[in-house]
Amino acid sequence: MSLSRQPERRVHVRAPGKVNIFFEVGDVQSDGYHDVASVYQAVSMYEDLSATTDDEFSISVTGDVDVSGVPLDDRNLAVRAARLVAREVGWEYGVRLDVHKSVPVAGGMGGGSADAAAALVAVNELLDGRLSSAELHALGAQLGADVPFALRGGTAVGTGRGDELAPALVRGRFDWVFVTHVEGLSTPEAYAGLDALRARTDISPSRGVPAVDPAVLQALRGGDAAALAAAMRNDLQPVAVQRRPELGELIEEGVGRGALAGIVSGSGPTVAFLASDERGAAALARDLSDAGHAAVAVHGPVAGARILTID
Repeated sequence: MSLSRQPERRVHVRAPGKVNIFFEVGDVQSDGYHDVASVYQAVSMYEDLSATTDDEFSISVTGDVDVSGVPLDDRNLAVRAARLVAREVGWEYGVRLDVHKSVPVAGGMGGGSADAAAALVAVNELLDGRLSSAELHALGAQLGADVPFALRGGTAVGTGRGDELAPALVRGRFDWVFVTHVEGLSTPEAYAGLDALRARTDISPSRGVPAVDPAVLQALRGGDAAALAAAMRNDLQPVAVQRRPELGELIEEGVGRGALAGIVSGSGPTVAFLASDERGAAALARDLSDAGHAAVAVHGPVAGARILTID
């Protein structure tokens, strides 16, 4: 079934970036991928995407961050997401996407995945596709492990390749300070570096199925920032710090300035500092900015991809 051209309208969707509070990586599998156990939290740093019908598929990208490295063709996850929805609902024309990015590119915060999630929601609404949340989730999983979480938002445990999600109970809010860097780190390179580290004879033997530390979930349920700080971990962090020693120095600096803990988010190079509360986060962001870092205070958990306006 093909859909006919409709009067032009615009759907505006906002989707959040994320922080990996906990990230345990299993051994590399025969297909080159890794099973993981992760705790994601959506945070108040957003991507905005608008979709309109058009004769062909196209995308424009602006941002509060450097967007020079963002592809403007079918390598872009948002374009691929739009095509998936169009094919699913029988739309034979195109869609124009306009993206404004606030999440750093290649920063380990899921900005590209948030764009894809926003595109799934926006194009489904634009074309009156009526795809269910489960169907959008399945399409998102085809694009990458972080896309289903960007659809869901909140706080979730991710297992398998990271796209098998279960909600995590959270009390209250958690306040974070992100310090971003201009030059990103490649996720595939981070995993390859971890495999190389683990291949050394002096590194621990093969691991079983990765699992989330119960202390992380207990801290979230209790709204206990100090307990969460003590339990946070990222298996990719040693690789990021090895390649960028300044990240380790930055974590020490942030803790010295009052952060409860610091962690490389995902594959990096963004560093996430957990603060005791909103006031502490604001003070830490100010101090780190005064010291020459690109620091911003955010909070979580927040909702996933949501429609803001339909014009």
